[in-house]
Amino acid sequence: MIKGILRFIIAVIFILSGFVKAVDLVGFSFKMEEYFSPAVFNMPFFEKFALLFSIIVVVLELFLGFMLLLKIKLKFTLSALIALCIFFGFLTFYSAYYNVVTDCGCFGDAIKFTPWQSFIKDIVLLAGLILLFLLYRRDFTKKDEYAQKGSSDKPKYIILGLFSLVMIYIMSQGILHEPIIDFRDYKIGTNLAAEKEKIAKNPSEYKTFYSLKNQKTGEVIKVNQDDYIKETKYWEEGSPWKIEEGKNESKLVKEGYKSEIVKFKIEDPTGIDVTEEVIKAPKAIIVFSYHPKDVSPELLQKVEAKVNAQKDEKQGVVIYGVSTDPNTFKTIKNTMMDGTAIKTIARSNPFVLILQNGKIIDKQPAKDYIK
Repeated sequence: MIKGILRFIIAVIFILSGFVKAVDLVGFSFKMEEYFSPAVFNMPFFEKFALLFSIIVVVLELFLGFMLLLKIKLKFTLSALIALCIFFGFLTFYSAYYNVVTDCGCFGDAIKFTPWQSFIKDIVLLAGLILLFLLYRRDFTKKDEYAQKGSSDKPKYIILGLFSLVMIYIMSQGILHEPIIDFRDYKIGTNLAAEKEKIAKNPSEYKTFYSLKNQKTGEVIKVNQDDYIKETKYWEEGSPWKIEEGKNESKLVKEGYKSEIVKFKIEDPTGIDVTEEVIKAPKAIIVFSYHPKDVSPELLQKVEAKVNAQKDEKQGVVIYGVSTDPNTFKTIKNTMMDGTAIKTIARSNPFVLILQNGKIIDKQPAKDYIK
């Protein structure tokens, strides 16, 4: 019974982890791009294959997890899952130790883990898998037992095949269109204006910790900004304590209202913030592009033509183009946003978001919007 319960729990964890990533494979590929970036593993030549790697990882998680659940080829399944867990453990440890990727994307946008939480989760899973391997090791030698009794694994493979078809459909929908289930903060029905108010009323608080070095003794201490101001010995004339440049840290001291919408900030090419103008408009149609150079001019022209046809200043319908390049759009107003923030909103390039009094009422890849 212990073997069965442990196997069920671990299998479900891998299936759930794979499922939330399979729903939004493009979003997971953005996370893979972070790992390949110069700031992490410095392998930018792999960035263009991020989606392919994402598909491979998710397929392995899903199918190995389901095979474990159905007890199909246990020795191979457990060995492959152990290898996969070691791989994930290396990534999460690297992220945590060097603080380079703040969210591993293990459960997509559904559940957020800190790097160290992700690493601990991988270690616990690895321990569970090794224990399962040891508990089932005697079963590995009984592979002919069921065949001798006239039993067959055919029903299990039929179930696995049906599961595969469902997951292929879900993954293709997420890649070609929008995720079937949207775990992001920008799902349809979200009121950006209301979210902005919640963030403003309950902001996160940070404190600066100064690294101080005693010029006489060589002692180094960390002092928060409040204590630094209160204690005159740290800054009075003739004090041996000096701030070490470049070693000060900003630390979170109070967790406020958490939402990715805190990054929803639109500026015009001169740097003027027009976010409130967009959110308060009776209706705003926004075209996003996080890689404007990768968009075909023909597609962009068609999108601009369609959104311009919807423009109606009397009815308060406004049109904005948001990208990382101030010269992206030819016939609609160019505005700017951080590329990472755009990717959180838009999984396609380009992408159309429609707001009504600050509330998201529709969102579509541009190629679907123009049809």
